[in-house]
Amino acid sequence: MKFAMIATGRIAETQLAPAINAAQGAQLWSVYSRDKARANEFAARHGAASATPGYDDLDALLADDELDAVIIASPDKLHAPQAIAAARAGKHVLTEKPMTTSMADAEQMISVCENAGVTLGVAYHLRWHDGHRRLHSAVTNGDFGTLRHIRVQWPMPSGPGNWRSEEELATWWCLSGVGTHCLDQIRWFMRPEHGEIARLLPLITKSVYNGPHEETAVLTMQFESGATAEMCNSVLFAGPRRMEVYCSDGYALCEQTLGAEGAGSITTHAGDFAFEVTNPFRGEIEDFVQAVAEGRDPEVTGAEGARNVELLLQAIA
Repeated sequence: MKFAMIATGRIAETQLAPAINAAQGAQLWSVYSRDKARANEFAARHGAASATPGYDDLDALLADDELDAVIIASPDKLHAPQAIAAARAGKHVLTEKPMTTSMADAEQMISVCENAGVTLGVAYHLRWHDGHRRLHSAVTNGDFGTLRHIRVQWPMPSGPGNWRSEEELATWWCLSGVGTHCLDQIRWFMRPEHGEIARLLPLITKSVYNGPHEETAVLTMQFESGATAEMCNSVLFAGPRRMEVYCSDGYALCEQTLGAEGAGSITTHAGDFAFEVTNPFRGEIEDFVQAVAEGRDPEVTGAEGARNVELLLQAIA
């Protein structure tokens, strides 16, 4: 599958482009940036295979008949128009999280991709952390008894000037940067047994920088079964990245597993929980490639991405 990288920021540079090159069945083909020189430099650095790899015109990039799919890694409010343009050009779409910033845009992305017959996936790479996958399987299989509660904490120190702090490009700050991942982890673990989130109680503060977006967000949730969850994200302080899973017959503590590296440690009531350190970005790309080849849904569908957006919007309403 020949991929175009849409945008050339930090995640594209350090994670997505290398993961495309490492993934089975995938190839970096071309690159889009608002600056053509930047696109060409990025393409050369990562070995994009097209004879004309760098573009500053999205329509021209999408007109390439050899191109199969795009990975969208631009700021949040650009996801929808770029995804819709790609789908209408017949390209499969894997978009970074959150998939967009409004329910109208999310619904249009899903509809246009369905009508065009292309696959839409949302890139929540933490599902491909080997430790998370093994723990998810163990919990789902009932190895720890009945799942009762999950707590996720992921601070991301930042300050004014970050693009997520501005209304032009984003709708959330800490919730967009990392909170959306925390919410996805919670729903991924909880939904098979406990249904949907029936009640969401948010505590949102923005009193330090006094900007338009949240600085600290604490969300508590109750699922249809009565099981509960909580998450905390903030741009105001540093601290450990941690996920805690509590069940009727045991628990698991995931330390520093939230991030790009696929590393960290997991300890349970019974001791160390073994897993392999693997590249989670490679995992999500390989799943997307296989989903297209097999005619199935990817791990995270557009509908799942839209539900995440809906809950984030509820949190700041």
